Amino acid sequence: MTTFLPCDIDELRTLFLFEKLSDDQLTWLCEHGHIELVTPGMLYREGDEATSFYVLMDGGVALYRRVGEDDVEVSRTTQRGVYAGAWASYLGERAQTYTQSLRVLEPSRFYVLAAGDFAALMNDWFPMAVHLLEGLFFGQSKAQQAIGQRERLLALGSLSAGLTHELNNPAAAASRATATLRQRVAGMRHKLALVAAGPYDRATLATLIALQEKAVDTLAAGRGDAALSPLEISDREDELTDWMDDHDLTNGWEIAPVFVAAGLGTEWLENVAQLVGPDVLEGAVRWLAYTLETEQLMNEVEDATSRISALVGAAKQYSQIGRAPDQIADIHELLDSTLTMLEQRLGPDITVVRHYDPALPKIPVYAAELNQVWTNLVDNAAQAMDGHGTLTVTTRTVDEWVEVEIADTGSGIPPEVIGRVFEPFFTTKPVGSGTGLGLDISWRIVVGKHHGDLSVTSVPGDTRFRVRLPRTLSEGPTA
Repeated sequence: MTTFLPCDIDELRTLFLFEKLSDDQLTWLCEHGHIELVTPGMLYREGDEATSFYVLMDGGVALYRRVGEDDVEVSRTTQRGVYAGAWASYLGERAQTYTQSLRVLEPSRFYVLAAGDFAALMNDWFPMAVHLLEGLFFGQSKAQQAIGQRERLLALGSLSAGLTHELNNPAAAASRATATLRQRVAGMRHKLALVAAGPYDRATLATLIALQEKAVDTLAAGRGDAALSPLEISDREDELTDWMDDHDLTNGWEIAPVFVAAGLGTEWLENVAQLVGPDVLEGAVRWLAYTLETEQLMNEVEDATSRISALVGAAKQYSQIGRAPDQIADIHELLDSTLTMLEQRLGPDITVVRHYDPALPKIPVYAAELNQVWTNLVDNAAQAMDGHGTLTVTTRTVDEWVEVEIADTGSGIPPEVIGRVFEPFFTTKPVGSGTGLGLDISWRIVVGKHHGDLSVTSVPGDTRFRVRLPRTLSEGPTA
């Protein structure tokens, strides 16, 4: 309910907004505007046509901003003279809607001026100020848009370079292993001809084939075992070489590393010697060495191609190619794909520790955008640690939220600026190395698009960014 009341220029003069105006200007305000007494309730909503400029004479109000589907209170006040509504109407057709919602908390009086009259007032009384404000408003908007695009392109370029490097290593390994494998297969064909022409009876050949299968099985069973130290490998190779010298095998040092890599020692070769006899021992051992080396090379090819497949899968998961914009997603999969994509960026001296809650539920998210959040937070952590430290990624369920915490052991954020890190264009990085939009973009994605929360705590050696996401998306706006 609204009641119209008389306007008094002496009362207007008591407000800080009007205290420097002349009597003629105050009279103009009273002639073109009026005083309203408003009962508690929503005065106007964000997105509605901006028709009026409001100045609080007395009472109490709360200001709300739309965050996704929710109205979030950003401030409340009883200070006389605060203003809201169509305050940007002097920008013309580009500012025709309210940029926030205003709720009256108690019976309150407002000075009210129509948007058109306020725009005329600003342009007539303060033309230079209007030009300066227009330049600031639209210049910042264009800069934010342009730099935001640049920020995303730089991130994409960095990720692409890292992914290319990561793909190059297993691809080169597969290529080398394939070339060597071709040589070994050719050698096996030659050795097969020698075996066929040599002193091997049926029983010996059957024994040799059985040993071949047993050697392959031993190699397969040993995959994934703890690696030997360089000193242990050297000692075992020397031991095998001595054994081959004792049994008159020529150049045993050439094939000893193959048996060591397969986990086969002198005891196993001694068994081979007892089964095949001394006259065919060298041919049998070399045949088995060819078999083992061929298997090892095929394992290398398999490992390399599996690594390539995993990287491509991570890239697809990261970019969410072919996926719906909102989906039920596994947060752990999103985090792992991002960490894989940033593996090169983190480097060998940053230890990544995962503390994942195995019971963490899948939740509805915009996955591609959320991966951008993880990228910004992990990349910031890597820069803060300057290539050395521990990155800890923790997931947990807190009430109705899924919480992701990304912590680093870097230098920390100074207490005097920590409250500003989510502001657009604000950065603690050196000049030329940051745009100040990474955390602002992350804030918009988490808070604006997912109706969640993004916060940070920091002391030297322990900086923690916490992302909270609702377990269910809000189905409608709140009043």
